[in-house]
Amino acid sequence: MMPDLSSLCRKGLEALYPDKVKITVGRATCGRASGAEEVYQALLAEVKERGLDCTVATTGCLGFCQEEPLVCVQFPGKPRYVYSRVRPELVKEIIVGVINQNMPRKRLLGKVFEDEVLITGEKVKMDDRSGDRSLAENPFYLPQVKVATRNCGYIDPGSIAEYVARGGYLALQKALAQTPEEIIQEVLESGLRGRGGGGFPTGKKWDFARKSPGGVKYVICNADEGDPGAYMDRSILEGDPHTVLEGMTIGGYAIGAHTGIIYCRAEYPLAVATLREAIKQAEENGFLGDDIFGSGFSFRIEIVEGRGAFVCGEETALIASIEGKMGEPSPRPPFPAERGLWGKPTNINNVETWANIPPIIMKGGKWFAGMGTENSKGTKVFALVGDIKNNGLVEVPMGTTLRQIIYDIGGGTGVFDFKAVQTGGPSGGCIPASLIDLPVDYEELTKAGAIMGSGGMVVMNEHACMVDVARFFITFTQDESCGKCLPCREGTRQMLELLNKICAGKAEMPDLELLENLALAIKDAALCGLGQTAPSPVLSTLKYFREEYEAHIREKFCPSGVCRELFELTIAEEACRGCGRCAEVCPQQAITGQRKQPYRLDQDRCIRCRACLNTCRHKAIKVVPPRR
Repeated sequence: MMPDLSSLCRKGLEALYPDKVKITVGRATCGRASGAEEVYQALLAEVKERGLDCTVATTGCLGFCQEEPLVCVQFPGKPRYVYSRVRPELVKEIIVGVINQNMPRKRLLGKVFEDEVLITGEKVKMDDRSGDRSLAENPFYLPQVKVATRNCGYIDPGSIAEYVARGGYLALQKALAQTPEEIIQEVLESGLRGRGGGGFPTGKKWDFARKSPGGVKYVICNADEGDPGAYMDRSILEGDPHTVLEGMTIGGYAIGAHTGIIYCRAEYPLAVATLREAIKQAEENGFLGDDIFGSGFSFRIEIVEGRGAFVCGEETALIASIEGKMGEPSPRPPFPAERGLWGKPTNINNVETWANIPPIIMKGGKWFAGMGTENSKGTKVFALVGDIKNNGLVEVPMGTTLRQIIYDIGGGTGVFDFKAVQTGGPSGGCIPASLIDLPVDYEELTKAGAIMGSGGMVVMNEHACMVDVARFFITFTQDESCGKCLPCREGTRQMLELLNKICAGKAEMPDLELLENLALAIKDAALCGLGQTAPSPVLSTLKYFREEYEAHIREKFCPSGVCRELFELTIAEEACRGCGRCAEVCPQQAITGQRKQPYRLDQDRCIRCRACLNTCRHKAIKVVPPRR
């Protein structure tokens, strides 16, 4: 059937901007984890009980995960109220505000006065700008430029009509009127590089697959997001699944493929369910299937659920998994573009890469290349987590500095000083506070000993032990190693044994030299990219925090107070304000004292749980070497 964009657009606009009050709840995984389901059900019950003629709808993640659950209230022709950390007890106040048209200020995060449709450039303005701060002026959102996440938190992910109303599938219609070579040239001109970690130019990858001989070809979406603390792909899939379907269909046309496969980890049940519904709707409306837009091009997409193996994020291991084999990487060449799935030319990009394709095709490669740095174009989505005031999803132009991301958007690390940030997940590295003004792009991160990766960004404050951080990531990669090659299988195991030895205070200086040599050997000898980058957390922490390793070995002391056998805690009387917070959180009643007087800590009762260390805002709790 021929897609009817105009009818869908009208239907979508009616849903996005109805002639009655509309209340939306962010029901992505982050919202649900914070209680969004209870809030959603409370809103439905309250509206029904009062007999109100208003819509209660679902949306995805608006990015500010720290403030979930997020609830938006929109009056016809008026600004949209955005409330944060909504609880069922606030629902009654919101509904009363709707009835009286006098919305409460409690938990009001900001107002939306204008919606811009990125694809078309159209703007939907809302009247009645009051003195309230615009949501766009909130420090968390102000520096952001949303391209891949442009629809997340705005549309109902289960509504193809709302996606079309935001310019959805216009890029596909435009692409199918061009030649595949013209599309690839547009992607090349954009400078888009793979957002899954490697950073290989997307247009070149497509061109290789296009030129590879063979009648059958495949495109694959790598949604096997496995980095600890990373959830960029999940949020896009849960909040805007059609942008991935549209991007994949354009990619399929460009390289000559008629089948697309989304490889999504089974631990993302909401994302999988959302994708299945989106595929069904796209087929019913003619955006997937035979003779799309009357072009003669046919394309279908299916989902394959992965079982959580980290190594299946590597292209050849992912292909093996789809084929029903053990998820193990294979030597390259040949590359997937030459011989991939079932031995046929295959193009693999990750979720964020596919999400960028529709706006690039619609607005042009030069538009996308106008953002970012010389060699790293466009925007990048990061999952900002850890010791940070404002955690959530952040999309900023390439070249934005760590300082802007961590302090301007993230709000800093609070009372405790910023120490390091881990980028690139287990394959990445730790960047110290001294490099806080580093521009975030592929080249600069690599120079610093880290990588872009898929976009995980774990912030650490002064209480993080960098030896323990390295041990955490090596534990992860050692556990997730497929075991196919000896350097990764045995090398990471030996590295972990050495790190355990250092953290226990049982290592000697030759062990440190052995650890470094092992890391360099694995980097050179491992079979796949994941194995080759597994030592990065160790190498980067040795580069920037070697003194911490040496303190663990020479002094048998953990300066950060993490490795339990290598420190004690004490209270500095001159710094103690007598607030009593430390005593309140101590599970052993090891801290005693009177208000407004210095407190004392009984070493014999202290179990070094660090509850007091993390609670004291005056930094009166000190880490000292253990008594010998």
